[in-house]
Amino acid sequence: MAALADPRRTEPMDLATDLNNPDRNNRRVAYFYDHDVGNYHFFLGHPMKPHRIRMTHNLVSNYGLCDEQEYDAPDEVGEGMRALNDPTAGMDEEMQEAAKWERRIMNGSRGKAMQVFRPRRATKTDMTKFHTDEYIDLLEAVTPETADALTGGGTRCLTGEDCPAFEGVFEFCTISAGGSLGAAEKLNSGHADVAVNWAGGLHHAKKSEASGFCYVNDIVLGILELLRIHPRVLYIDVDVHHGDGVEEAFYTTDRVMTCSFHRFGEFFPGTGDVRDTGIKRGKGYAVNVPLRDGITDATYHSVFKPIIKQIMDTFRPGAVVLQLGADSLSGDKLGGFNLTLDGHSMCARYVRSFNVPVMMVGGGGYTIKNVSKAWTKETSIMCGVELPEDLPFNRYMEYFGPRYKLEVLPTNVDDHNPPEYLEALKRQVFENLRQLPHAPGVQMREVSSKPLSRVLGISKEDDDDDPDNELDQRIRSRSNQRLR
Repeated sequence: MAALADPRRTEPMDLATDLNNPDRNNRRVAYFYDHDVGNYHFFLGHPMKPHRIRMTHNLVSNYGLCDEQEYDAPDEVGEGMRALNDPTAGMDEEMQEAAKWERRIMNGSRGKAMQVFRPRRATKTDMTKFHTDEYIDLLEAVTPETADALTGGGTRCLTGEDCPAFEGVFEFCTISAGGSLGAAEKLNSGHADVAVNWAGGLHHAKKSEASGFCYVNDIVLGILELLRIHPRVLYIDVDVHHGDGVEEAFYTTDRVMTCSFHRFGEFFPGTGDVRDTGIKRGKGYAVNVPLRDGITDATYHSVFKPIIKQIMDTFRPGAVVLQLGADSLSGDKLGGFNLTLDGHSMCARYVRSFNVPVMMVGGGGYTIKNVSKAWTKETSIMCGVELPEDLPFNRYMEYFGPRYKLEVLPTNVDDHNPPEYLEALKRQVFENLRQLPHAPGVQMREVSSKPLSRVLGISKEDDDDDPDNELDQRIRSRSNQRLR
């Protein structure tokens, strides 16, 4: 059994040596976190646990990447002390919190490796740039007591047990979406090279329906914001589940390329065949890499790296949105892949190597100790800091036993992805990409609250059509499945 980190040490690790290393490729990192996000609960026994985001932030802080004591630590544990000459001194508690919130939104908190911001919470106007007014109104109004009446007995908007009307669901969505909007705004302003929102990544949410534990599609909202400045945005999804909600939103445009590496077959949401490549102007701009159970680091990266390299060369995005769902890690309760922590984080490391602005968001992940390890390591990678393997003492130390290491180890499950299958996948993807023009020309336009089709440059005639009517029968039949 590995030795436990010294419990007497309560100060974050000193990373001065790493941070002052002249060989570091310094990138400006903006990190978005709202400590309230950990207060929400879907219901007892539900696999989605927002508490994992609080665990991640605590581990990030105790590794010394940011200063929790100065920023967002709960007052009840004696942290978050006001500094000398604090401009909020003398205010009552409510005024202090409001003033601190505004200051954090505007200026952030300068940490050792990155700047930390408490995001402005998304408004209904923000959310309806993609979602329907009716759906967002329902999310704002619904409670556990009124859910049955407002959703028609669970037949519309919030269906099944995956997406319950839990207490505070709308506020939770404002935090998640606000972080991704803030991250996109930081990249657009040029004030950051990387922006991180681990409360985001909710890639299944549809225009007027919750799906797969996801209510508001913060990723789509963030991409729409990025399109104000960047002619082309690439979305990469390494969650074990297909990124169906994001793909569907941009299925008819050439300004956004979506690329999803996911488990395929009798598995939620049942979409993401390699032959599903987009329609109309978006034909060829949806890339799907359907994988089988038990994939390991080596086999995963034998397809991930060459496909991403080819996409970067062909599409030449101005910004990348990287969804790092941690349910693709070995041992995840709902996953089925066999990626180690190094294998999962290598995706972030590889994307970072292209030196393109990156918005990094969370997603799935249901073995929460592994989620917090993965997102901590991937935060450090974007900061250019290598973390020691021994975990620092932190508030949630008991979750990480018995080894207390920054690791996720593989299991002995079989890898059902033979080389010939992966080679065939790559050939098909490369052939699809070869048919695209390099770096498609688009006109810059201001993104507003107009219908999504107009925002993306789709004609008025297209706006009157339902894109679902043009999807082939294969996609429609699979998208109606709700297999978990």
